Amino acid sequence: MDKIAQTFDRLKAKNEIGLMTHVVIGYPNLKTTAAIVEAMVEAGTDMIELQMPFSDPTADGPTITKANQIALDNGVKMRDCMEMMGRLNEKFNIPFLFMGYFNLIFNYGYGRGNSYGVAKFCRDAIDAGASGLIVPDIPPDEAQEGYLDACQQNNLHPISVISPNISDVRLHKIAKVASGFVYCTSRTGTTGRPEAIEFDWLNTFLTKAKQYIPVPLAVGFSLSKREHLERLRGYADVAVVGSYMIQLFDREGIDGVRRTVRLLKG
Repeated sequence: MDKIAQTFDRLKAKNEIGLMTHVVIGYPNLKTTAAIVEAMVEAGTDMIELQMPFSDPTADGPTITKANQIALDNGVKMRDCMEMMGRLNEKFNIPFLFMGYFNLIFNYGYGRGNSYGVAKFCRDAIDAGASGLIVPDIPPDEAQEGYLDACQQNNLHPISVISPNISDVRLHKIAKVASGFVYCTSRTGTTGRPEAIEFDWLNTFLTKAKQYIPVPLAVGFSLSKREHLERLRGYADVAVVGSYMIQLFDREGIDGVRRTVRLLKG
């Protein structure tokens, strides 16, 4: 059984809602990224997204966009991302997922777009220990440039990303290809915006999604408190805290990240 399935089985047995946290590889530098991940794991996070830095992260708000740019300014390359995935996977027994944008995968290893780049990326990602891929700018129900086939052939979960305005037709299509879990956004738009979450409306959306989708649901965008996780209990299986982790690090350093992950996990 893969690490994602094992994690959800463990959470279900304990009647817990899981926590997935987020880092940008190379922010504020590669050494500190690894130290942040270590603190998150020690504090009890269940899964971690490792974001591959990109110049135009369209689904991300200003906090993560700035972190991406700093990582790029530091000279972080795709080989650094693969090396970090490998080191972290060897050290910690939790699922690590690559998060990024399709251009990085499409052009991987070649510098020009082709399906061979997609296949090579998936082979290298699984060899490094990735459990899945979160690629928000690829239609999750389309086999673009062999993406879904390459994931399947390499035992990588292609994590679908859906938002509350999704149609029943798309939900039905995504249910057919859903693997590992499905990432649901708490609203439309980008990450990291501070507005309040409308939980009644969100949980209605999640209840509808569960009618179609046979795998667990993760929820992200604007989550930052233990109260948020409790409000999702019974509707979602994992809460995703991304921008807030970066904001915490900027304000309080690694100790603040460690302390907050412990609080979120209860």
